Amino acid sequence: MALRRPPPNDHGRRDCDSKKRRKEAEIYQALNREPIDVAALRRMAISEGGLLMDEIRCKVWPKLLNVNTEDLPPPPGKELREDNKDYQQVLLDVRRSLRRFPPGMPDEQREGLQEELIDSILQVLQRNPQLHYYQGYHDIVVTFLLVVGERPATALVEKLSTHHLRDFMDPTMDNTKHILNYLMPIIDQVNPELHDFMQRAEVGTIFALSWLITWFGHVLSDFRHVVRLYDFFLACHPLMPIYFAAVIVLYRAPEVLACECDMASVHHFLSQIPQDLPYETLISRAGDLFVQFPPSELAREAAQQQAERTAASTFKDFELASAQQRPDTVLRQRFRERLRAEERAKALLATKPRTNRFVKLAVMGLTVALGAAALAVVKSALEWAPKFELQIFP
Repeated sequence: MALRRPPPNDHGRRDCDSKKRRKEAEIYQALNREPIDVAALRRMAISEGGLLMDEIRCKVWPKLLNVNTEDLPPPPGKELREDNKDYQQVLLDVRRSLRRFPPGMPDEQREGLQEELIDSILQVLQRNPQLHYYQGYHDIVVTFLLVVGERPATALVEKLSTHHLRDFMDPTMDNTKHILNYLMPIIDQVNPELHDFMQRAEVGTIFALSWLITWFGHVLSDFRHVVRLYDFFLACHPLMPIYFAAVIVLYRAPEVLACECDMASVHHFLSQIPQDLPYETLISRAGDLFVQFPPSELAREAAQQQAERTAASTFKDFELASAQQRPDTVLRQRFRERLRAEERAKALLATKPRTNRFVKLAVMGLTVALGAAALAVVKSALEWAPKFELQIFP
């Protein structure tokens, strides 16, 4: 007798759909409360699946940034592009941004959106002369444009640019470099072997620059993954993107450690970000790490890395290099000497446990449930944002 194939089991899919419907209902409940429950919206944006769909993002993203969509800036006039010092660079960047638009979009529609993208960027810069355009900024603006439309996007990006992105829009990259300096201390807390390997390879952190300043919009090809990360970042502390960058590197640790221990090999490998990352797992892990190792605990080490790169701290290197005319050799030699000194110090302290790390890991557990981590991350975001008066608009 022929065996009959059992009917497909779609219980898992029904359960997933049921969870999404419950979450959607909870989001709208938070939106309809008086005042709006912004803390609940932040929790929803952080938790698995984020804000689910662009229709919901259009309603929630403005609340996360405290932007009143009933009072948007007027549409720009033709004079916006005249004698604008950033216009030519913005135009070049936007023309190169074809892959940021949905595949199959008609050319006419895409070209219209590119014109809106140019105007949104220039309008933010015109209204905030203290901000300085940087290449990659358009990757963030286009994400908002595609989700919420031109005028709301301009208002949201303006608030984002004066808060989360403010350090990237300074006249120099000093603050951006300082934020990148948090990357290695986070990695060191979790995987000292990986940290030390990367230090020996002298790879630095420049591979993560485009990740950070575009909120991964420039390096991820699937728009669904981009907006999922934007849900997460908008709901969190401004340094959360560097924690997410750290968890990507940590996730790829076995492959990194399999590379040749030199700058070119490791930098090339890390620069090629995979597109099939387990995003929800990594988001959960980034939230865990933020709770376990908050920026306040990493600030000293990040500042130390910055100090080691200042003119004052490297003047002896300059003197030696000038005398020997071999700056690269001298700098590498001094770096290796410093590593050897650090290794000797670590050997002396080998019997002493890393108390802070293990105590916190014991308290948090090796894998913290996102619910608990999300509450702490939300609390941090709310404490960080005193300028965001999280209440319903008058």
